Amino acid sequence: MALVLGIDPGTATTGYGLVRSREDGSLESVSFGTFRTPAGAEAHHRLSMLYHQMNEVLNLHRPDSVAVEKLFFQRNISTAIAVGQARGVLMLAISEAGLDLAEYTPNEVKQAVAGYGSAGKKQVQEMVRVLLALPEIPQPDDAADALAIAITHLNTQKYGEK
Repeated sequence: MALVLGIDPGTATTGYGLVRSREDGSLESVSFGTFRTPAGAEAHHRLSMLYHQMNEVLNLHRPDSVAVEKLFFQRNISTAIAVGQARGVLMLAISEAGLDLAEYTPNEVKQAVAGYGSAGKKQVQEMVRVLLALPEIPQPDDAADALAIAITHLNTQKYGEK
């Protein structure tokens, strides 16, 4: 039984989701939520907050591995830079914890969870709900996305793709 932490990085809001694979092959949601930083805080303070929040989750749950969404091209360069900085801080915490890290593009996540690389956000979120046997779609969206990333990694590991 593997426990995977999925991360959907952002500066203001980073989603996280922990999914465990059971011996029977089913998946279980262990925990999910968001790391939040205040909009008015200076960038270096926000990054420090993300780093400490990530370490809290890593220390509390002790996942076997972590999967992070790859940064994809964005039209707003300042947003892309901020998300890249957030990813770097999160990846530092993961590395310091001695954990394996996998990265997946948004299309890889959509393909693995919904079976279609161009699936819509709601379609992916509904599949997360179904695959984890949850009564409703996880909220907020960032947490649902993080659970999808964890599911992607568990399915990829199962088939030996990464």
